[in-house]
Amino acid sequence: MSTYPLSLLVLGVALIGAVWFPHLLRKRALGFPVLCVGFGYVLYLLPLPLPNADPIRYAEFTERLTELVVLVALTSAGLRIDTPFGWHRWSLTWRLLAVTMPLCIVAGVLMGFYALGLGLAGALLLGAVLAPTDPVLASDVQVGPPGSESEDPVRFALTSEAGLNDGLAFPFTWLAVAAASAGAGGAWIWDWLWLDLLYRSVAGIAIGWSVGFFLVWLIFRVEAETRLAHTNDGMAALAVTLTAYGLAELAHGYGFLAVFVAALAMRHYERQHAYHRELNRFAEQIERILMAVLLILFGGALASGLLKEAGWPGVAFAFIFVFAIRPLTGMLALAGCPVPWRDRLVIAFFGVRGIGSLYYLAFALTEGRFNEPSRLWAIVSLVVLMSILLHGLTVTPILRGMDDRHGGGTRRA
Repeated sequence: MSTYPLSLLVLGVALIGAVWFPHLLRKRALGFPVLCVGFGYVLYLLPLPLPNADPIRYAEFTERLTELVVLVALTSAGLRIDTPFGWHRWSLTWRLLAVTMPLCIVAGVLMGFYALGLGLAGALLLGAVLAPTDPVLASDVQVGPPGSESEDPVRFALTSEAGLNDGLAFPFTWLAVAAASAGAGGAWIWDWLWLDLLYRSVAGIAIGWSVGFFLVWLIFRVEAETRLAHTNDGMAALAVTLTAYGLAELAHGYGFLAVFVAALAMRHYERQHAYHRELNRFAEQIERILMAVLLILFGGALASGLLKEAGWPGVAFAFIFVFAIRPLTGMLALAGCPVPWRDRLVIAFFGVRGIGSLYYLAFALTEGRFNEPSRLWAIVSLVVLMSILLHGLTVTPILRGMDDRHGGGTRRA
């Protein structure tokens, strides 16, 4: 049996699943990501000539594929948010970014260093890659399409948090890379502060907003000639993604931030236009296809022994991080906010870890020299797997119960 036609067959099955299963499973306690990982795991247990799914051996391919999935997901998330940008209106987001994310990093570093015996650089990397929530696998707990009136505080908080902290995790990933590559002296710390923390973040935000504003003018203002905004062509969503990311990376800014901010800017300046739905629909289709392929490969990597070096300390770490660290730090960040405590608990609980963490790990391991890379892959993958299973199997009943408490529908943020 030849690998190429078999791979095409698997890809075709993945595409069918990406189109059909999300609608079939919408009201069932089984998330589409769980199904994809399970399918990949079983598939790679069979004696078939499938492509190698080892993320360590194919580090560059892993980095690029995970990067592309996250980029498209960030565009989709930014286009879906109905709540206008503002310090007060986004107060839940700022709480999660300012409190929950740093505390997750600190907890990951301390447990990685003292409990897992990783070096300082490895512990920093572990905390950095596990800090952000995932915009891809968290789609089931995010807001609906643009203008769908499905934006309650819980879904808004989880969507906006995932959009921003997947870019804000980059400075801390670079900190781990710098620590792994540092020689004598502490000059690298100042380079990290002004370049990786300050400049790259500001550049990403500024470029993203500029690209978004330019595309608003191009799509919605020059319509007398092109009338693009009145078509069903959602290809502009991919244009937003690639343009913002490419410009930000060329300027040494953070492309993830630029992409999310560009999508927000487009939505901000033309809030009510129906074309946003077409852009979002196209982005979601691309995201779902890429996610299905990646999760099948992730399941294959698990079947090939990706977790074998996690050990019992790694299992304990993953359990504590998913079941305790994120929920506790989330509740701490939301203490005193004007949201019912049960809704706060839902926000704190659904801190999904996923493809973004895999991307950051693949990126860092290609940029710096870290001890025990296979062990880092095993621990991070175990956290991601545990999050996929836990959140994928509980999202439908929990959110259904939340909506029932709100009178059968959702409340605007």
